[in-house]
Amino acid sequence: MGPRRVLVLLSAVLLLVLAPSTASAHHPSPDREPQLLASGLSGGFGSTIGPDGALYVTEPSVGEISRIDPRTGEVTTFASGLPTNVSINGAFGGAFDVAFVGGTAYALVTFVSEDVGGTFPDGIYRIDGPSTATLVVDIGTWAAAHPPTTSFFVPTGVQYAFEPYKGGFLVTDGHHNRVYRVGLDGSIAVQIAFGNIVPTGLAVDGRTVFLAQAGPVPHLPQDGKVVVFGPWSTTATTVASGAPLMVDVELGRGHQLYALAQGVWPLGGPEGSPAAPETGQLLKVGRHGALEVVADALDQPVSFQVIRGTAYVVTLGGEVWTVDLDGRHGHR
Repeated sequence: MGPRRVLVLLSAVLLLVLAPSTASAHHPSPDREPQLLASGLSGGFGSTIGPDGALYVTEPSVGEISRIDPRTGEVTTFASGLPTNVSINGAFGGAFDVAFVGGTAYALVTFVSEDVGGTFPDGIYRIDGPSTATLVVDIGTWAAAHPPTTSFFVPTGVQYAFEPYKGGFLVTDGHHNRVYRVGLDGSIAVQIAFGNIVPTGLAVDGRTVFLAQAGPVPHLPQDGKVVVFGPWSTTATTVASGAPLMVDVELGRGHQLYALAQGVWPLGGPEGSPAAPETGQLLKVGRHGALEVVADALDQPVSFQVIRGTAYVVTLGGEVWTVDLDGRHGHR
């Protein structure tokens, strides 16, 4: 996949398309039928669980982060005024992800820099108040000064997701095909670099890192993967594959690994088209890398979190759906 195709996939909120999955054909239990928890967000993207146990979701196009009560679905604005950008071709950037270190929230803001028609630095912003934020790590400038070995044409890259890690963060760059190790002091280094595999969501378990890989066009099943690496790894080991264009990965109870696939790419559609409606899947990683469908017919999911035995799935359309991972009706 050429660099323009990578940008199309990672710079718009209507990004990340899937080819048909080869995950297990076993149908999910009726007890796991997804339930709508919240709607009405101005689009959705990255998510995290805050120190108060609530779900926090970014809305890139409006520069906001919403707090969602995981029991009632009540939505309140947690932060606003974050950088946004609408490019000439309609793609837009903004806050792609959110994370907490201690009691402090941080937003990963991308595709808002001058090289794509924006006016703000790409990087990690500390949330200082309901409508104020401070840039603490300028990732875009660093990325432009340290270009990758893979093909690209956006010098600042397109950072996709981040996770707290050893006092700082790990950050994926889906355009530059790298994972960065970032410190709150502004330091940046390449943690691990890849070929053209489009890294997306992350999950951290101690020093072990699980990474979703979307895979290049034409999104073949074997290219959609979950891989694992450690703090000194120069290569990653495949944990599971077979669902093209993986967008996120999370750990549940008992260190059970789950993955999220956005949906089925309409054959013959233009590159960068969103997945077909209601074709996304939440997947359970089984023994020997097998993938079991936990929930299907999800409408363009982009990220998810696990609270106790429930998955909270965020969609591009600005909805949050719950999936009972334990298969017990009403259990959360």
